[in-house]
Amino acid sequence: MTRAPYAADPATSRGREFPENREGTRGPRSEFQRDRDRIIHSIAFRRLRSKTQVFVAPDGDHYRTRLTHSLEVAQIGRVIARTLGLDEDLTEALCLAHDIGHPPFGHAGEKALSAAMEAHGGFDHNAQSLRTLMRLESPYCEHDGLNLTWELLEGLAKHNGPVANPGWALSELDSDYPLDLGRYASLEAQVAAVADDIAYDNHDIDDGLRAGFLDLDELLALDFVADGWRKVEKRFPNTPRDRQLRELIRSQIGVMVNDVLDHTRRNIAGLETVEQVRSAGRTLAGFSPAMAAEERRLKNFMYEKLYYHPEQLATAEKASDVVARLYQAYDSDPGQLSDGWRDTLPGSQPQRSRHIADYIAGMTDKFAMDQVTRIYGNRPEGLSNV
Repeated sequence: MTRAPYAADPATSRGREFPENREGTRGPRSEFQRDRDRIIHSIAFRRLRSKTQVFVAPDGDHYRTRLTHSLEVAQIGRVIARTLGLDEDLTEALCLAHDIGHPPFGHAGEKALSAAMEAHGGFDHNAQSLRTLMRLESPYCEHDGLNLTWELLEGLAKHNGPVANPGWALSELDSDYPLDLGRYASLEAQVAAVADDIAYDNHDIDDGLRAGFLDLDELLALDFVADGWRKVEKRFPNTPRDRQLRELIRSQIGVMVNDVLDHTRRNIAGLETVEQVRSAGRTLAGFSPAMAAEERRLKNFMYEKLYYHPEQLATAEKASDVVARLYQAYDSDPGQLSDGWRDTLPGSQPQRSRHIADYIAGMTDKFAMDQVTRIYGNRPEGLSNV
């Protein structure tokens, strides 16, 4: 595949925060391939298999977790990147790493940590992704963090656009290793962001229908979904309903991907360098205005019918309580922390509270429930609604 002139090029990477003197070889990999491999081999990435995507601690094996979601995002991102002539490895690495800073129980856990950390700078899962990769996940002898390329870190920091007012975590990291927060990120990062939208818009429908939280008739009130459903029924009139529904999800993903490709091609026509992408003053890779409007309507529906479903909200409150109680326990008695974290607990604020938040943010759903059970003596109930 020929690399497009506006694609990120690993051969001209801005490098890594800590210079590396590699003795011998560990395979003929580009710098972005090394990034991807370091992420996949990290403990933080493996923990995503037991972190909430939509449903908290699901009993069924067929529901998505943060890990399976990240893999699905990477699959969509690679297809778009390959077709546009972008760097597939950087795109894949960004997709795989984009949720690595999520605490246990997803947004419910983030809400609890944000409240607990209000006096100490708050908590943001996107900044925590960078903090995890740059400082906390440290398997190497020479430096803290995974020491990923500037392009990978820049993409994670700005995949949703320039950051005008970074919080404390991102500010600290940017001070140590400036990420040019005021400009747009590479097309690879922009593709990773829209691939995330495509994946969770459609796969959350799949999980929501499977769990019985969504109703197909209500979904069909959305023109975008109804058009796709009519085509599926016409092509496969005698196929079982569950197979038709899975075909609907696949076809919607295809329609969205093709829309992104068409719209992005128009936006990048005539561009010759990645610096032109960063200086464009707007997002170049994404949905057309018409598809963006359909996608917003779909998101609004999902919030109303799934994410804010009364059973979901009730479960989320219980999950938030678990995280809040853990923070309270560790704050009042640091002896409850595990050995490595207890021994390195800072003595002053805000570093002390941020250290505790780092510990909790790295937990899986199961480990968080195990710890609150150990500390308080009773296991939380009602933390699985599917």
